[in-house]
Amino acid sequence: MGISDALRMWAKRIKRDGVTLWFAGKHPKTPWYAKALGLFVVAYALSPIVLIPDFIPVLGYVDDVLLPGLIWLTLQLLPPDVLTECRGHADAWMQTQGAKPRSMAGAVLVVALWLLVGSALWVWLRPLG
Repeated sequence: MGISDALRMWAKRIKRDGVTLWFAGKHPKTPWYAKALGLFVVAYALSPIVLIPDFIPVLGYVDDVLLPGLIWLTLQLLPPDVLTECRGHADAWMQTQGAKPRSMAGAVLVVALWLLVGSALWVWLRPLG
């Protein structure tokens, strides 16, 4: 197995684990803190807006490295039985659908969150006068 094959397998596992987080967020046995972190990770992964643009040297790729780490951390917070069940759902979904789950409510939530953050920054940074 060459390095390109290993990287391809790693990327597939990351994609599967992102879908796993999607199902874990809906699972009743998932602890609230794992759901909160999972929601943040999935929203950031699917968000069209990145905190640090890729064109900034070195720093632009920090979020690309941080995201797999956050996915791993969130998976560690899941109870083993929930993780196994949700990975099974994710594998089945990826085989039948071939794409990530989509949610209009999730898209609206991500856009609303970015609008809220932008508004808060505007209020905080605007000159007083």
